[in-house]
Amino acid sequence: MYFSAWMTVVAVSLVAVVTPGPDFALTLRNSLAYSRRAGLYTAIGVGAGNLVHATYSLIGIGTIIAQSILLFNLLKWLGAAYLIYLGLKSLRAQKQSVTVATGRQSHDLKRWTAFRIGVLGNLLNPKVTLFFLALFTQIVQPATPILMQVLYGLTVAVVALLWFAIVAVLISQNALKRHVLSFAHWLERLTGAALIILGCRLAIAEAND
Repeated sequence: MYFSAWMTVVAVSLVAVVTPGPDFALTLRNSLAYSRRAGLYTAIGVGAGNLVHATYSLIGIGTIIAQSILLFNLLKWLGAAYLIYLGLKSLRAQKQSVTVATGRQSHDLKRWTAFRIGVLGNLLNPKVTLFFLALFTQIVQPATPILMQVLYGLTVAVVALLWFAIVAVLISQNALKRHVLSFAHWLERLTGAALIILGCRLAIAEAND
């Protein structure tokens, strides 16, 4: 029974992470605009954010957030503002110099900064709160052992971490970056526009969307 429930968590998590959204856009942005390391730390931040979501959903706080119009809207607007802020920064992207030997840009994003972007982008998205709430209310029963509940939460976080780490590694391949070097800043601007659109959609989304 628990194995079947765990496989359901894995399957639903895979579908959720491969669907393009803010987490994907942020990982893509940092991998293209900065480096593989920046993308990987963004992915780690997304995974950490999912752990936080899982924790408070399992102890019941997720229900409070989802049912409180004030709390939900506050989280929604903060998340929207953060995505739009990052998007506007990306729209101002300029062509950067890259070393020929490594393909790395002459400046990079600090590890903590990349991690923080991943964490905040994930935590400030109320749709992730609703995802965890919907998933765990279906999977977790009163008789479900606490260790299984923890495993479910870890599974979602690990699936997200692995997927976005793969995205960061693939998109930051030196061969690929050399090909897109001349227009990488335009790609960053395009990603910035996507973040702004995602932020605007988040701002006007309803709790039951």
